[in-house]
Amino acid sequence: MLMNQRTRRDILKGTLIVAGLGVLDIPEWALPVLAQGDTDVPFTDIPDNVRWETPPDRRLLDVRTIDGPFTPADKFGTTQHYGHPTIDAAAFRLKISGLVDRSKQLSLDDLKKIGSTDLVAGFECSGNRGPLNGLCGNGRWTGVSLKSVLDSAGVKPAAREFVFFGADHGEEEVEWRAQKFKIDVPFGRSLNREKALSPEPFLAWALNGQPLTKHQGAPLRLLVPGWYGVCNVKWLSQIHIQEDAYTGKYQSRWYRTIRGEMIDGEMKYMETAVTHMNLKSFIARVTKNGDQYKVLGVILNDGTPIKSVEVKVDEGPWQPATMDPSTKDKYGWKLFTYQWKGATPGAHTLVSRATDTNGKVQPTAQELETKKSFLEENSQVPRKVMIA
Repeated sequence: MLMNQRTRRDILKGTLIVAGLGVLDIPEWALPVLAQGDTDVPFTDIPDNVRWETPPDRRLLDVRTIDGPFTPADKFGTTQHYGHPTIDAAAFRLKISGLVDRSKQLSLDDLKKIGSTDLVAGFECSGNRGPLNGLCGNGRWTGVSLKSVLDSAGVKPAAREFVFFGADHGEEEVEWRAQKFKIDVPFGRSLNREKALSPEPFLAWALNGQPLTKHQGAPLRLLVPGWYGVCNVKWLSQIHIQEDAYTGKYQSRWYRTIRGEMIDGEMKYMETAVTHMNLKSFIARVTKNGDQYKVLGVILNDGTPIKSVEVKVDEGPWQPATMDPSTKDKYGWKLFTYQWKGATPGAHTLVSRATDTNGKVQPTAQELETKKSFLEENSQVPRKVMIA
């Protein structure tokens, strides 16, 4: 077969075989969604001074580089508050303490003996917002269900709050009435009993078939599928189970959404904790192949099935887009494409919106005007392109 007659799929298969990954049939998740010959149409709404990486604590995924469902570990959007602790995987022990029948100190090998499975899950930082939308990623994680690990310790009936501490820590000023204290605290988040003992929460030690990187929380992290990134504690070192509510800074004071709601004709401002992701879609890239234009986008949400996704060009009507059937995992990214016909030279604005099976429609920015904090921003994101 001549090279110019080979498809992009054929070329990738050959590359994988050379790399030692050759199998009888390459799974769809391993293949890029872009066709051979596609070229990018540049967005005009990206500032020139964007810092995709801000060492040592922040990295943005350039969504224009998305060419398949899984984000490479070194491109996965990431941020944290207390730096990147270095932990010896061989010496690592996960402590389980508090209201359990048997306190535990589990090595990675101990955890792997409890069970090992894969989970496809994507998430975003609760502060992720357009047009860059780069604090996100999607991966195939390997680990064990949290419930299996907790069952091995035996959870006492009085247990109500499950607190997850990372190995990362820092000094914080804590105010209590008229007094202020400076104390060293670990990063912590909690789950209530119902959520912690449900089948979904997951302890991961690998991403896309490789051990976690330092940026992704090596050697072990918590994943709460369908929840925002802050809930997925990295460098997990201890699970402490208690009866009282946990009120650490990043649980009850820092990650809150302040939103106005009309109740009996009066605006009431409610403060809620950042937990499950709100329905969201965004356009990641626009490509050209000859005179054909294709729009590629991403849907993120809490696992509720998606009913539809649509794209609008300029002030035209909403048009149905096509969801990629290979991205059907409950908590994974849902990729979609829209064949943009009749694209004319000049500036254009494109926007997407998703609708789930509960009838929830991704809101406009105007519909979120009563939300006062920038967290949980899930409004429709207009993107601007120039057609030559």
